[in-house]
Amino acid sequence: MSKRASAVVVAGLLLATIGSAKSKPKSTLPLYVLDARTVAVVIDPDAGVSIDDPQANRVAQKDVETALLNWGRFEPQIGTQNADLIIVLRRGHGQFVDRTINDPRQGNRPGVINPTDDGVAIGAQHGPRPPLSGPPMNDPAQEQPGMQTEVGSSDDSFTVYKGGVENPLDTPPAWRYVARDGLRPHSVPAVEEFKKVLAAAEKAAAKQP
Repeated sequence: MSKRASAVVVAGLLLATIGSAKSKPKSTLPLYVLDARTVAVVIDPDAGVSIDDPQANRVAQKDVETALLNWGRFEPQIGTQNADLIIVLRRGHGQFVDRTINDPRQGNRPGVINPTDDGVAIGAQHGPRPPLSGPPMNDPAQEQPGMQTEVGSSDDSFTVYKGGVENPLDTPPAWRYVARDGLRPHSVPAVEEFKKVLAAAEKAAAKQP
């Protein structure tokens, strides 16, 4: 388990003691978010594959990319290397402790994003995604598909990180939204919340001398 995964488990245990509730989004954003023009949408590397809904995270990824294309504020990128922002998604499982499949290949995907009437179309495969956080604590041989227990994954999460830095997921996030059904298929309320907080931040920045 990676250091980041360990932190997720600890955070999940703390959440379990206080009950499930929607997280309160930050009211301000760093200036680099306001200046950003490109974004990469990725599945949380520590997210397992749901046994009941194996495509949940991939559907959320496609839905968020479609919502971003429709918004027109950011240009989605297939890779993270040239993205100004990285949005990390994880679908919740409706309960704090759940059995999922650990599959590192979940983050691998085809290589082109094109808008279509039904969402986005994906082009040819271009290999695995580069690592977004530091090296795992365990032997890479253990990172093979297999059953695992996830803790603290009851709600959906949508987290924004700064791109263009080494191990971006090891840095403090710019904004995070955690809520039940925050990544509801097709409607993705998290994107609407992000639009609101970004509009408020731009309005506040415009008032600065």
